[in-house]
Amino acid sequence: MPDIEGSSAPPPLLTVISGPSGVGKDALMARLLEGGDFRRPVTMTARPPRPGEVDGVHYHFATGEEFEATIAAGELLEHALVHGTYYGTPRASLRDALASGLDVILQIDVQGAWTLREVLGDAFFVFIAPESVDQLERRLRERPGTDAEEIVRRLASARAELERQHAFDAVVVNIEGDLDGTVERVRELIARERERPGRRAVEV
Repeated sequence: MPDIEGSSAPPPLLTVISGPSGVGKDALMARLLEGGDFRRPVTMTARPPRPGEVDGVHYHFATGEEFEATIAAGELLEHALVHGTYYGTPRASLRDALASGLDVILQIDVQGAWTLREVLGDAFFVFIAPESVDQLERRLRERPGTDAEEIVRRLASARAELERQHAFDAVVVNIEGDLDGTVERVRELIARERERPGRRAVEV
């Protein structure tokens, strides 16, 4: 609705959160969503659920065949094969989230964010960086069910992804033991971008 000066409220902002595996994106997203200020579109994956993950909440879980059928139907804004597993963003999920009127935050891998940058240029792209590659390795080793070969593969990907961080709109270092600080820095960046003059609505 128009405000007292006659200008309309800014459109919902889409913030894309990305970064290498093990950097702490899940914990950051959980904290950002706690207050109910944001909507999170549910993305799709062809990997099995991890302990505690719920279909339709954390991801839309699909078989490889189901995922490929979704690709063929043109129902994904982007998709990528990450560490041997399909991930993607359904158009309908993102469209529904933006229609809520709330700002939207989307967590995806760096490859997917790179693709979305070309498709959704009016979104705000934030890269979450580690303090060091050693920090990433330590976190990956602490993750249940991650074997040594997978850790090596993920660290190689992380090094390549870190070289692309400056192509994002903002970079936030997730300092060990200071999740509150990371959350606050991301919230401040989102608030500043939301009020940026001339910002346009994201068209899905």
